[in-house]
Formats: sequence, structure tokens, C-alpha cells
Amino acid sequence: MNLALVHSRARVGVRAPEVRVEVHLAGGLPSMSIVGLPQAAVREAKDRVRAAIQCAQLEFPARRITVNLAPADLPKGGGRFDLPIALGILAASGQIPLQALGDCEFVGELALTGQLREVDGVLPVALASAAAGRRLVVPAGNGPEAALAGAARVSVARTLSEVCAGLAGRKLLSVAQAPATVEDTAGPDMRD
Repeated sequence: MNLALVHSRARVGVRAPEVRVEVHLAGGLPSMSIVGLPQAAVREAKDRVRAAIQCAQLEFPARRITVNLAPADLPKGGGRFDLPIALGILAASGQIPLQALGDCEFVGELALTGQLREVDGVLPVALASAAAGRRLVVPAGNGPEAALAGAARVSVARTLSEVCAGLAGRKLLSVAQAPATVEDTAGPDMRD
């Protein structure tokens, strides 16, 4: 299959509208283009994604790669789409199972080494993902925030390799844990 669809979420204030990351591999000279109203940080994802895939000991396809971030009229910014773009490329090239992506959503920025970096605004993403009935995969640093969305099924990973192993069924991804609650302390009550 030369086409893959990965679910993700944008950040618009306190909302997290769905973004479908569509990846198509075609013949021709190797190149990569990202369309769908990406801001500069998203357009630069192609370099981060290429390096991360190669550092994860996976193959970056020498094909013409088109990435569409739909809907096209929604502005997309930041590095939050790095992980879904990388997974789309790997699924379209047959390196990870395409069917494993169907019930999941992904957000996360990739370091050149393949490490996952946290992104901002994950709580609205977790709430929207739970409402859509999908499992959410986030960087380990975003796990505590995402776990605050009680009904959400949230998994965390530290690297692109770890996510790929989880999708292929070779490893179970860790479940996000909410931060410990702070006990009430004696002192002035701000409600007063």
C-alpha cells in the first residue's frame, strides 16, 4: 500500500480539532512535500522526520512523498505532527502495520535522534481523543497531563522505535499516569 492515514490533533486555543495526516508514496525523484496550510515549524518536519527514521534503524523511502494535513483550511503549527508524519511514512512503505493506526491518535515532536519531545496543549487533545473513542499516544513528558482526562486511554513512549514496536505488537506501551494529588494544607482559603 502506498497510502496511509494517521489521526492527530491541532491546537486552536483550548480546542483540539482533528487533523488527518495523509501520506502518499509515488514513483519519481525522491522528494517530500507537506501541504495543508502548514506553518514554518511543520514544513521543517521533513528534516526532523528523515533523521529520526534513520536513527531508529528504519528505512526512509527514496520515493516522492506527499503529506497532506487535512482539513486544509485549519492552520497547523509546531512540531506536534512530527510523530504522525513519521508513522504515516513508515505505514505507507510497509514497515509498520497500517491497520494498527486506525484506532489511535498521535501527537509528538521528534528529535533528530528519534526521541519524542513533549508538545503543549495535550489535555484538550486527550479529551477530544476520548470523545472520538480512540487511544492516544503521546511523549512520556506529556503523559501526566494527558492522564488528567479521566476517561481517555493514553499511552506514552520515549522514542519513535518504541512507538513502532508497540504498533507492531512487539512491546506494550506504558499507560500514562496522572500526577499525584497534593494534600490540602492548612492556610488561607482563596474562596474567602
